[in-house]
Amino acid sequence: MTPSRKHDDERTRIRKAMDRLLNGQPSASDGGLTVVALAAEANVHRMALMKRHADLKNDFYERVRVETQQVPEPEKRLRETVTKLKKTIANQRQEIEELRQLVTNLTMASAVLLQEQNSPAEPSPTPDNVIALHPPTAP
Repeated sequence: MTPSRKHDDERTRIRKAMDRLLNGQPSASDGGLTVVALAAEANVHRMALMKRHADLKNDFYERVRVETQQVPEPEKRLRETVTKLKKTIANQRQEIEELRQLVTNLTMASAVLLQEQNSPAEPSPTPDNVIALHPPTAP
C-alpha cells in the first residue's frame, strides 16, 4: 500500500470510528469520547491521530461538543487545572500580602529597638500638656 493510500485509509477508518463512538456503537474500544478511544476504535496509533490527523482529532472534539452537548475530557481536565491554579494564585497573593505586612511590622519594630538602643539613659522631659498616669518613683 502506498503511503498516500495508507494515509487515506487511516482517515477513512478514523471518520467511521467517530461515527460509531458518537452513535454509542463502539466495536473496538471502551466507547469513551476521547482520543484514546477514537484511536483504538479506528485501529490507528494514538500518536498518528494526534500528529498526522490532528484536524480529525479536532473535528472529533467539536462533534462531541455539538452532538452530545458534552465537554470533551481534555477540556474538562484543563478547566479543572485552571480552577486549581486560580485558587493557588489567590492563596499566594494573600500570603504575599501577609508577608509584606509582617515585613513592615518587623521593620518598624527594628527601628524602635534601634531608637531605644541609641537613646540616652535618662528619659526625655515630659511635655507640660501631658499628665503621667503613674507618678515617677524616686530613686
